[in-house]
Amino acid sequence: MNASSRTAPSAKPPLDDKPPPLCEGTPGYVNLDHAATTPALVVVKQAVEAALPYYGGVHRGSGLPSELSTELYQRCRLEVLQFLGGDALRHVVVFGRNTTDLINVLSHSIAFEPGDVVLVTGLEHHSNDLPWRRVARVVRVEADAQGGLSEDAVEACLKRHQGRVRLLAVTGASNVTGYMPDIGLLADLAHRYGAKIFVDAAQLVAHRSLRLVTGERELDFVAFSGHKMYAPFGSGALVGARESFEQRPPFASGGGTVSVVTPDRQSWLNAPHRQEAGTPNLLGAVALARACRALTSLDLRVVAERERTLTRRALRGLRAIPGLTLYGSPDLELRRDRVGIVPFNLQGVEHGEVAEALALDHGIGVRSGCFCAQPLVTRLLGRPELSSLEYLALTRSLRNQPDGRMPGMVRASLGLCTSEEDIDRLCRALAEIAADPRPSRRRDERRRQRRAEIARLIMGVFAP
Repeated sequence: MNASSRTAPSAKPPLDDKPPPLCEGTPGYVNLDHAATTPALVVVKQAVEAALPYYGGVHRGSGLPSELSTELYQRCRLEVLQFLGGDALRHVVVFGRNTTDLINVLSHSIAFEPGDVVLVTGLEHHSNDLPWRRVARVVRVEADAQGGLSEDAVEACLKRHQGRVRLLAVTGASNVTGYMPDIGLLADLAHRYGAKIFVDAAQLVAHRSLRLVTGERELDFVAFSGHKMYAPFGSGALVGARESFEQRPPFASGGGTVSVVTPDRQSWLNAPHRQEAGTPNLLGAVALARACRALTSLDLRVVAERERTLTRRALRGLRAIPGLTLYGSPDLELRRDRVGIVPFNLQGVEHGEVAEALALDHGIGVRSGCFCAQPLVTRLLGRPELSSLEYLALTRSLRNQPDGRMPGMVRASLGLCTSEEDIDRLCRALAEIAADPRPSRRRDERRRQRRAEIARLIMGVFAP
């Protein structure tokens, strides 16, 4: 399935191969937060700019802008299908806001019966866990202490609930550790026991090739977001068999979803239209499709090899820093492939403080917290499951707060333009913080400067 390649790395990865240009906007800033959101590719920005003069109502007009926009929107579906190796006769592309939105669409589209089970893993982002809780009984296959997944445990769970498991929902790559399950093997297991498989590919498709069909093996559903693959224009794609989206009424109803409406009845359109209520996000679809084409034009084997080399460099550099704890697999040689994500903590310094010090004192952007994957982060930190009383107390204390006060970690995540110098700069910065964790004397002034810079840039966005 090539999402879990075990190919041995070459001796000298081509780190000097030029990645495609990005719309980076902050000179001197090191972006190590690609797992959250990526900047736009220049070709994506150019595609949006080329479409803007002809922007019109998709499926809603007879003038040139509307006709062109309608055909362009359909062309975007074909680009996404080609990106995943799908079949236009069998598969359909549903556009939505992002992966989270589209998992909710999928969870509503499947006609679950009482007693049906959705199998989720302990690796999942909240978005591939919470929507399933509303529609079926969720059974978890826990991650191990290093954030890995046992295929034997998955099979044992499928066997235990055989006949009731409708769907196995699994990430293509963990947004916490970069761990990549063997999607091909998991698809085989799910189908062997009469279940379908859904792959949350949000963290995968910008880093590795993923195909809907490989020989006799097929993935039933795949979803991903543009904003994690260099097309941050508010669009994502959900792909699966056409009939899967025609079993039930749409998740969101309204304009564009119906063929006939009377005062008391309505007839729903076929997929994908019944799942795309309202005026489509044409420019988001253009951005997503252009990013798909750009990534297809790259040799993703080269991208993967380059990323593995940088990840090894980061792991070795961070491991040498006193008081720094790495999470996930300790395998420095990366004998099992992983996406370039490195989670860590620094002894004696709260994770949010580490992230702020990196940003304000060293110009390095990372993320801290639980990364919308609290069960996995809690497990990696070795913390016991909360009791009912502890859960209630914590819920009350954090009701109006982000998860920054939760136990968490710091995450550095790599992208197409990450360089060796970026990695070395991160290691040097963390070594300095570890040697003297006290806040910089200039931190308050830098905060003020940052707020002033943000205010200036916002004014620039809305300037006449």
